[in-house]
Amino acid sequence: MIKKLQNNSGKILFVVVALFIIFLGYSLYHAPVEGLENKFVYLLKTYGYIILFAWSILEGEAGLVMAGLLSHTNDMNLYIAIFVAGLGGFAGDQIYFYIGRFNKSYVHKNFKGQRRKFALAHLLLVKYGWPIIFAQRYMYGMRTIIPISIGLTRYSGKMFAFINLISAWCWAAITIVPAWYFGQEILVVLKWVKDHWYYAAPFGIAIGGSILYYFHSVTKKKEKNFEN
Repeated sequence: MIKKLQNNSGKILFVVVALFIIFLGYSLYHAPVEGLENKFVYLLKTYGYIILFAWSILEGEAGLVMAGLLSHTNDMNLYIAIFVAGLGGFAGDQIYFYIGRFNKSYVHKNFKGQRRKFALAHLLLVKYGWPIIFAQRYMYGMRTIIPISIGLTRYSGKMFAFINLISAWCWAAITIVPAWYFGQEILVVLKWVKDHWYYAAPFGIAIGGSILYYFHSVTKKKEKNFEN
């Protein structure tokens, strides 16, 4: 049974994404409140842990910040939120790892354009060892590639799972706790953004673009360094 799940890890991820989208759509449509914003808030308060788990599998940080805010307003329990988010992040990377370990032909066929990143991920693993598994959650553009790349090697699956689990819980705590602690300040900022979106939108785009450009430049620089 476990072997079968491992061999079909890519399909499992697709099913998880599809079910999550269907669940959100259905729940939003039937939420007993008016207005899209109120429906989202209702959904988060009612199915918060389910959404947090699925969101952590697929992406993470935005969902973790929301979990921190809901913990601040006592709509979530802080410790349970960290535990659930960590499990979601762990599950997501385990799926990517098993895609690499048991679906090599699929990876080679569908990730042809990512060969340089796979080579970089392999070199990072050889150079830094297990800490790269711990740090990959914070590496823009490599977060999916590194678990798949490690799966392609002979790296111990048990060791990867252990480090991945500890890393996922640390990642969840590092993001959720500050959002919980500074919850009131964040809510004030969000209210200001809502009321003055015409100022906030260009500023947010500029900040977000700068961050993406920075991480993209760092990744490119590392690629060039390893090529040389």
